[in-house]
Amino acid sequence: MLDDHGDITFPGIPVVLTFDAATDLGAVRRLNEDSFIAAPPIFAVADGMGGHAFGDRASRVVVEAFATAFGVDAPASADGVLDVIRSANRAVVSLTADTPDVVSGTTLAGLAFVSVGRRDTFHWMAFNIGDSRVYRWDGRTLTQLTVDHSAVQELVDDGAISRADAAAHPDRNVVTRALGAEGEVDPDVWLLPATGRQRFLVCSDGLTRELSDDEIARVLVFHEGTTVDADEPITLSQRLVGAAIAAGGSDNVTVISVESVMAPTAVAAPTTSLLAAGARSAGAPRELEDTSPRR
Repeated sequence: MLDDHGDITFPGIPVVLTFDAATDLGAVRRLNEDSFIAAPPIFAVADGMGGHAFGDRASRVVVEAFATAFGVDAPASADGVLDVIRSANRAVVSLTADTPDVVSGTTLAGLAFVSVGRRDTFHWMAFNIGDSRVYRWDGRTLTQLTVDHSAVQELVDDGAISRADAAAHPDRNVVTRALGAEGEVDPDVWLLPATGRQRFLVCSDGLTRELSDDEIARVLVFHEGTTVDADEPITLSQRLVGAAIAAGGSDNVTVISVESVMAPTAVAAPTTSLLAAGARSAGAPRELEDTSPRR
């Protein structure tokens, strides 16, 4: 299991970010096609598309694009994150430029700590393409922030099947959007004010394939109620990855846990802003106007 963890502050910004990450190839696969970056201000997971050529290379290209675009001493900009997603898509497409009959692709889900509008206004920017996910945990409730771009999600949206049916549907692995699939990419994006204490999870579908949202929440509750062993500490991401492998581990599994604590002197928008068409936060890029999730 590969893991990472740490905490960081940004100069002049009253926020402390604590994070940990873990990835494992699982109990069945021989190659880990997941890649991740946990380097503030970016926390993202890319899941190379199984069955396609260069899936591991595709996911690595995406996280490398983020790693080279942002430093660790300042928030990102929403425009900057979108630019990196677009350039990463072009990089994935180019992997198979000389073999037009071959497709290389990857999903992407992530969080970016961004400054929007006024210099002292900070948000979490959640984004996704495909069926990797971002969750928010408030200590009691686990909320999926992103909406899967998948065949079964569209069936759920149409009322053809229930969410419970989706977990066992034969098309549950079919994604409808991915980096590298086309020349242009269309991510879904949400802005959430950075206020108080917040915890998020970013994960590949190797976690959600094995554990339901209720089971993930139970692991969170157990972890938060467990005394840390100073000699052999286990991070939340390690615990979740281990639980997914114990439940079957049929796929690569990657988890990033991020906690932010904003001092009350920091300024944020008064309410969570789900950017629907025709509404956007002051100073937000115009590209975010049409990024409301599908219902």
